[in-house]
Amino acid sequence: MEQPPIEGKKVFFLYPHSVIQDDMVDELIMQGFEIYMLRDHKRARKLIEHFPGSILFINIDERLEEAEWEAYIQEILDNPKIRTKLGILSYNSDRELMEKYLMKMMVPCGYVQLKQGVKESTLIIRNALLANEAKGRRKSFRAICEDNSGTMNFNGNFGLITGKLLDISAAGFAARIDDSPYLEKNTLLRKVQLKLRGSLAMVDLIYLGPRFDSDNVWILLFDPTSMGENAKITINHYIKLCLQRLIDTMEV
Repeated sequence: MEQPPIEGKKVFFLYPHSVIQDDMVDELIMQGFEIYMLRDHKRARKLIEHFPGSILFINIDERLEEAEWEAYIQEILDNPKIRTKLGILSYNSDRELMEKYLMKMMVPCGYVQLKQGVKESTLIIRNALLANEAKGRRKSFRAICEDNSGTMNFNGNFGLITGKLLDISAAGFAARIDDSPYLEKNTLLRKVQLKLRGSLAMVDLIYLGPRFDSDNVWILLFDPTSMGENAKITINHYIKLCLQRLIDTMEV
């Protein structure tokens, strides 16, 4: 059987249902999916041109009338500049509606019927994302910390070490260190405090060395043997905020 691609896909939710917006997105990001939320269908139509290979799930239960959604979706499907796969999200179980999108319009990522419970809907969407190879074979993805909203500080045998996060993933992060002491590769830093947009996480880190382009930019991995569940949730929530900020501020 053919393996999924190594790289995952950006997944956009247009006008996400309330069940999707918070806990579900955090959970999907923790599982390795790169999730973004969009709240303007006109902007979404322009934005997805910049991300060939991405997936856009459209909530047809809100904002537009059914005929308007049909025209909007058909326009995207017919546009050769757009190489984003579309899927439909709805609580509506009407078979004729499903058949229109699946059989007549041939929406490639299917018609996903949601359930009222968060856990059940999360499983349904996760299965739809896996079916469309959204995760790829990667274990994590990187989010850019553009607004200097993430900082680290550590007070140990090397004195006080502080820095600003440049990018972050579920596996670790890169940080620009203010006063960079010399450390041996694989040095373990215990009880490093991360401040992530006002939320705190205490973690143990493994120092991998400086980044290739700068001695004071460190590459650090989270120590998986000591990572607490609360810290993991805080970090993944911050990743979600970084991803969303990047897409919200992108010019299209």
